[in-house]
Amino acid sequence: MEWASCQTMLNPNGNVTTGRTLKLARFTSMLVWLMALLFVNSGLALGQESGTRSAYIAGSGNAALDDHVARLLTEQLGDQVTLEPLTESQLAVLENEPVIAIGPAAFSRVRQANRDLPVLALLVDKDFIEGYTTRFSGQVSAVYYDAPLLRQALTGKVILPQATRVALLATTESVELYEPLIDQLAPYGLEAKVFIADTEDQLIPSLIRALSFGDFLLAGQDDAIYNPRNIKHILLTAYRRNKILIGPSQAYVKAGALASSYAPFIEMAELAAGHLIAYFDSGTFPAPTYPDEYRVEVNQQVARSLNIPMPEREWIAQAVQNMISENNQEAGQ
Repeated sequence: MEWASCQTMLNPNGNVTTGRTLKLARFTSMLVWLMALLFVNSGLALGQESGTRSAYIAGSGNAALDDHVARLLTEQLGDQVTLEPLTESQLAVLENEPVIAIGPAAFSRVRQANRDLPVLALLVDKDFIEGYTTRFSGQVSAVYYDAPLLRQALTGKVILPQATRVALLATTESVELYEPLIDQLAPYGLEAKVFIADTEDQLIPSLIRALSFGDFLLAGQDDAIYNPRNIKHILLTAYRRNKILIGPSQAYVKAGALASSYAPFIEMAELAAGHLIAYFDSGTFPAPTYPDEYRVEVNQQVARSLNIPMPEREWIAQAVQNMISENNQEAGQ
């Protein structure tokens, strides 16, 4: 029997064949539509998963420090952003993924390998990063690590309420570091003067003149002056004249400076998380910023040696903040 005859026997009514064919076509069309819908929904889900916000951390090389910073950032970010360690092989191939650089060495390493990457720098001083954040606004930003010099000066003022003069020691190249501070001091009953020391031979003579002028010596983040080679001579010379050193950081307080303001890590992590979220939302980083909260580290042994009564650290930090807030309110009126 030929195939045409079989068709006729199975479907003697041509209308029946047409109806069944139509129903089959509709069923097939519905099935294809449902499969397409499932595919689209699956694609959207996959897209959401693949669109998870990721940022990379370029470490400082200090494993304990890097782990601490990463943990604080993760706590602040929650499930909004996934943090991953940055490997050297990834540096050249990443495009728009933001990188968090911990410290100046990590920042320089990232910039040298890939100048197009958006970078948020942590644990860097304003003097180090400001040129980059100015030239590459939105692409490079930072949470400053150094305490503002005004806050450091007021830390000295709170410890020595009778102080009216601040001595500053700098090189010809670093003197501009202190220029903004000099203009800020008058409302607080302070004045400052910079003494220049460009060579090792000039260091101690200039320091002695500075100590004769000021009620205390204020140190900025100036590696040409305040470095491991010089700090012992600076401290001994100052304390022999019963003068104190304020700043430039916690590390120098441990070395013998009387006190220094500093930003707690948790505060810096909170700001960094905010900058990172802002980048994902807008495609650019907010401007670099100082933290709002600061604490004070003090060297009690130095205070006892110089017979300086020291208030509680929390009280000093709050007193400094109150002075700044009151002056800002008066300036805004």
